[in-house]
Amino acid sequence: MTHTVQTSVSQANDVQPMLSIVIAVLDEQDNLPQVCRELAEACQSLPPSEVVFVNDGSRDNTVAVLRQLRRECLPNLRILSHDRCCGKSAGLRTGITAAKGQWIATIDGDGQDDPRELPRLLALARAAAGRPPLVVGVRAKRRDNWSRRFATRFANGLRQKLLQDHCPDTGAPIKIFLREDFLRLPQFEGLHRFLPALFASYGVPLVCHPVSHRPRLHGQSKYTNLNRAIVGVRDLLGVMWLRNRTRLPHTVDEC
Repeated sequence: MTHTVQTSVSQANDVQPMLSIVIAVLDEQDNLPQVCRELAEACQSLPPSEVVFVNDGSRDNTVAVLRQLRRECLPNLRILSHDRCCGKSAGLRTGITAAKGQWIATIDGDGQDDPRELPRLLALARAAAGRPPLVVGVRAKRRDNWSRRFATRFANGLRQKLLQDHCPDTGAPIKIFLREDFLRLPQFEGLHRFLPALFASYGVPLVCHPVSHRPRLHGQSKYTNLNRAIVGVRDLLGVMWLRNRTRLPHTVDEC
């Protein structure tokens, strides 16, 4: 049995992935076993893929649990660690920069997202005509408490009104996009909540598709509604400024 696992790891490392699934986590040790098992199942229906977890300064046993799960069920798992907590956007930037796949998928590590949605969303991205899009998995029915749902609905409405991003669930964790498109974006904490608007500034089309959403398995969200509101308004003003100051040519010709 040990020999079989080692061979699988070697084969997983030898194949160039088409898709990199990037997940930033902070103190999620209790949620990781189910998340990784579902990722292993989803990878069976995906083209060659890797899973990149970014440990954003966790103080629990997140890294040890991930190492064990890599041995048990997910040989294509990579683990990157920040020496301190830098925030979700920084974690995603770290993972996407290190990713080997042309396509990037993001999900959360708390078990609320179903990785088995990924094959369908990737198929939509690859089948789109013209420029490859940003595909957002819109949470059709939120499984959060009422205060969180209200705060999210208010924030999404405000963002849509001011940014005109045409996305009903801007902060949805499940997204698929080209790695090179993401790396063109300016880096700031909170970036992940504004991807539809920022991608649009660079001419990337948007595709929205409903996905399932589940209650958090264990633990609590790392953000309070008040924290989200205060930081969100500041970030929203910054993104409005960024979009207003972005100037890009439609074409570039070499003469």
